Amino acid sequence: MALPLYDSQPARRVPWVTYLLIAVNVVVFLLTPMSNFAAWYGKGSVRECRATQFTFEYGAVPKELTTGDQQPLPAGVVHDCGPSKFRKAPWTAAFTSMFLHSSAMHLLGNLVFLFVVGMGVEDRLGRWRYLLAYLVFGLVAVYGFAWTSPDSTVPLIGASGAIAGVMGAYVILNPRGRVVSWVPPVIFIRLPVWVVLGYWFVLQWLSLGDQKSNVAYTAHIYGFVAGVVFALLARRAGPAHRLAALSRG
Repeated sequence: MALPLYDSQPARRVPWVTYLLIAVNVVVFLLTPMSNFAAWYGKGSVRECRATQFTFEYGAVPKELTTGDQQPLPAGVVHDCGPSKFRKAPWTAAFTSMFLHSSAMHLLGNLVFLFVVGMGVEDRLGRWRYLLAYLVFGLVAVYGFAWTSPDSTVPLIGASGAIAGVMGAYVILNPRGRVVSWVPPVIFIRLPVWVVLGYWFVLQWLSLGDQKSNVAYTAHIYGFVAGVVFALLARRAGPAHRLAALSRG
């Protein structure tokens, strides 16, 4: 599989929002019990329990999102780690879940894609519209996943749904773009963006039936489609905005 490294088309402005999102995700990860950096959470089984409880507290649990009520911790978690000691508003977890990651590799995989496509989308949408779109993509992915699996009590965490939306927007806003990719072990190649991201989307779709995987492929699809729709609307509105600006001038 080709690993995207960077967009070969330079941005016209410094992508501060993309850099900020990357920084926030890294800092949040370092401060959670899923990171080895946060030694204050303890070691061994104590740390594992803190990580599990933290994930349930700040992760997006589908059944909580569809019912609006906090669900009790699974019996196995209570047996191993003790009862729940937190209160949460499920809708807030839809936001916080977008900035949590289960491991350094989970974080790195997401941020590589955000770095590659985020700069180009931010360049074309503008900083504030891009930031708003990113959050909307993430919410669509989270609630779409919850709607598809309404009885699930497994927390959903990760920025991949929001980043999938940025990927979908990138395909529409920069259809002729090329992405420099690494094909293991030593090949570097420039590939059309629709090949790289289209292949990624097909993989998500084909993986939907994988019951053994803990990857939320459904959330990725919802996020990607949300990005495509948003970009189509933004591109269609673009000429109207420019015409209005000219008439005012």
